Amino acid sequence: FSDGKYHKQIRIEENATGFGYEKLFQEYLTEIVSEVWVEDPYIRHVHQLYNFLRFCEMLVKGPCKVKTIHLLTSYDEGGGRNQQISGLEEIQQSLRNYGVTLNIAFSSSIHDREIRFNNGWMIKIGRGLDYFKKPQGRFSIGYCDFDLRPCHETTVDVFHTKHTKKM
Repeated sequence: FSDGKYHKQIRIEENATGFGYEKLFQEYLTEIVSEVWVEDPYIRHVHQLYNFLRFCEMLVKGPCKVKTIHLLTSYDEGGGRNQQISGLEEIQQSLRNYGVTLNIAFSSSIHDREIRFNNGWMIKIGRGLDYFKKPQGRFSIGYCDFDLRPCHETTVDVFHTKHTKKM
């Protein structure tokens, strides 16, 4: 598709399925993607760390050759900060085994959620990466395969940065 005036909006309905990360991001992850920016204030709790890990796994699998991932998130305000930091450090260490550098930064004022690829695509999800519902149980369909996991209602906006004003 041309990089014409590109803005696409996807509405994910309440309880919809079929919206795993691959389905959502795959068409924008071309071979030339080597750097990814994730801004999401809610990469804090265990399930959110797993969401981010799953997103990273998708990047490692290709077809893109990601070398650097930048994560900007906010600190867990409660007692979960140590768990948050050790979880992120474990993801960072694990990515290193695949030749990927994860840069982690924290902001107390971050609110917007967006994901940018260095091929010019930017994806904004109303709920960030955390748009999946909690599974019914540990042995229920959709626990492992996010394509089968019901979603919360949210809006996904896709832009090409050639057509977004630089601030």
